[in-house]
Amino acid sequence: MSEAVVTLEGVDKRFDNGVQALAGVSLRVAPGEFLALLGPSGCGKSTVLRLAAGLDAPSTGRIDAPALRSGAADTAFVFQDATLMPWASVADNVWLPLRLAGLGRAEAWPRIEAALATVGLADFAAAFPNELSGGMRMRVSIARALVTRPRLLLMDEPFAALDEITRGRLNVDLLAAWQAQGFAAIFVTHSVYEAVFLSQRVLVMSARPGRVIDELAIDAPYPRSTEFRHSATFSAACARLAAALEAAHA
Repeated sequence: MSEAVVTLEGVDKRFDNGVQALAGVSLRVAPGEFLALLGPSGCGKSTVLRLAAGLDAPSTGRIDAPALRSGAADTAFVFQDATLMPWASVADNVWLPLRLAGLGRAEAWPRIEAALATVGLADFAAAFPNELSGGMRMRVSIARALVTRPRLLLMDEPFAALDEITRGRLNVDLLAAWQAQGFAAIFVTHSVYEAVFLSQRVLVMSARPGRVIDELAIDAPYPRSTEFRHSATFSAACARLAAALEAAHA
């Protein structure tokens, strides 16, 4: 299990109210791999992320993940909502996880600046969340995750509420950060197109109780530009996954 950053083996998850979210889920994420999860609403994709983050425990099965080996320091989580502190500046929002780890603002400043530059917000360190667009607030949330230099980045539909242009730009910026830092990523999305554009491998989950019913490797080099979205490889992968997703809903 140590060869993978994250491993789930035969994982079931049943909540206290009796709802079974996952049934026999097994997956592995290699160091530096970008993995996307697709599936119907309520199929347990977010539950997989919570288990990998150590925020929840399986009912049965085995999990190995950085959060379970070395605590939360090696894992970063980006949610669908940016969850920023409205009273704090952009820089102070990004500083938060380092501050909680005991790093002073002055000591953390080079890392804060670098994280903001990575997401294109170098000139907005002193701004406040209510002065930013939705896309910019999500960039701050991503910077706050990247500033910790995680081994594993978990992303739960972070771009779902954004317009297509902003979403596309953030996809490109996320891949640039991934290539620069080399973290492993698990990205939950409902968008076939987003999953294909971002990931090296896509897993499709069934309706609840969720289980992995299909897998597709995306054989395309990085960096991926807008041109990739118009390629035969992209179209074929999207068609294949759309059929798998339709089967998952059925």
